[in-house]
Amino acid sequence: MNLEKNKENAIAFYKMAYEGNPKKAVQLYVGDIYVQHNPDVADGPDGFIDYFERMQQEYPEKSIEFVRCIAEGDLVALHTHQTWPGNEEYVTMDFLRFDERGKIVEHWDSIQKIPETAAHNNGMY
Repeated sequence: MNLEKNKENAIAFYKMAYEGNPKKAVQLYVGDIYVQHNPDVADGPDGFIDYFERMQQEYPEKSIEFVRCIAEGDLVALHTHQTWPGNEEYVTMDFLRFDERGKIVEHWDSIQKIPETAAHNNGMY
């Protein structure tokens, strides 16, 4: 496994899909299967494409910043800051599993809205 290449590909894949071209992201970075664990997105590459095409249509002004990227074994973890219309901000953590050819074959995520106030001044990143 090439951990650095997997990290680069994970970011490129997610950025390309998020910014409106999920078909190309799937063509370039997804393997023979794509197992989806997010309950709001249908399983498989077509479910991924449909979801991100719909998000681009409904929210073209959304933005994403990649705060951290960590790789171990066949997994890459992305820690991102997403801003959506109305300045709704979210912390997301995505986990992508790569096959032996360096293609993405599985996805998990966790999403939390950034609250207006917090019990401390540490921030969420």
